[in-house]
Amino acid sequence: MSGFRVLQVGPVVSVQDMGRPGLLERGISQGGAADVLALAEGAALLRQDAGLAALEMGGLGGTFEATGAMRIALTGAPMLATLDGAALAWNASHLVAAGQKLVIGAARRGVYGYLHLGGGIETDRVLGSRAAHLMGGIGRAIQAGDVLPAGPDTGHETGLGIGAEDRFSGGALRIVESFQTSLFPADVRERFGATAFTRGGRANRMGVEMVSDGAGFSAAGQLNILSEVIAPGDVQMTGDGKPFVLLRECQTTGGYPRIGTVLPCDLARVAQAGNGAALRFDWVSLQEGLEIQARYEAHVKSLPSRCASLVRDPADMADLLSYQLISGAVSAGADPFDIGENT
Repeated sequence: MSGFRVLQVGPVVSVQDMGRPGLLERGISQGGAADVLALAEGAALLRQDAGLAALEMGGLGGTFEATGAMRIALTGAPMLATLDGAALAWNASHLVAAGQKLVIGAARRGVYGYLHLGGGIETDRVLGSRAAHLMGGIGRAIQAGDVLPAGPDTGHETGLGIGAEDRFSGGALRIVESFQTSLFPADVRERFGATAFTRGGRANRMGVEMVSDGAGFSAAGQLNILSEVIAPGDVQMTGDGKPFVLLRECQTTGGYPRIGTVLPCDLARVAQAGNGAALRFDWVSLQEGLEIQARYEAHVKSLPSRCASLVRDPADMADLLSYQLISGAVSAGADPFDIGENT
């Protein structure tokens, strides 16, 4: 069976897919990949379903030995990757032979990198998903000695690359008003949108701390707020007014006030922001938010058409002589514009 045997692995590596929607009433948030766009990019490179599971690597990858021939793709936060010592292009698909060793190092930008297998990673499903929900105790992080089995791969195309959207250096987060926005005075909301934040040191798959200079952001009567349903993207204030952007593995309910909700299409930018990355919040109307999200979803659907064959460096092509680089001979004395003499 094709797949990878894990020889060495970083501390925050887990199998992830699109998660478990529809289980909030049971106290289980959706979870799934921190960067769902990376899942879609990997699926486009391998010409397969974006719902298949991949390996999410937080900050550091590992060393993996192929148990059989397979196709792979690498997306998300760019990491140094080699196959039997030869460098592999990121945001690209590759062919791996049985016994070869894939080494994936630390993230050069961003946080979460993804290793995709042709056919997906076919671990056991729990509540309809293969995703490890680390905070919820469903599944666990990958350890040395584990085997990542590949599912049936019906595709054959490989050697494709894709231009990935840069979401690894912070930037603007579009935010809409939510149920508790009105609890924050207008001047607080305006100051929130004008404040420059950096990604703080407290961050995981549940949420990311936002750090700024100056006073915090308090809501009126915030000590009397009852616990309500929480969704990924909600910007929750702690007791001292420090904002946290909640991610896909966030809790299902909470009593801290929430000033608004970041658009789903911008959550990857939050999750992939490295420590100290500059971030800011741009208020948009609900209608504007719906239009932005619709354009993002159209972009995701177009990803397969954006993939193209990798341009290979001849110096790295061990099989160079197998390529037909010259299709015929011409006469040095012939007129190059006379088609008859050169055919």
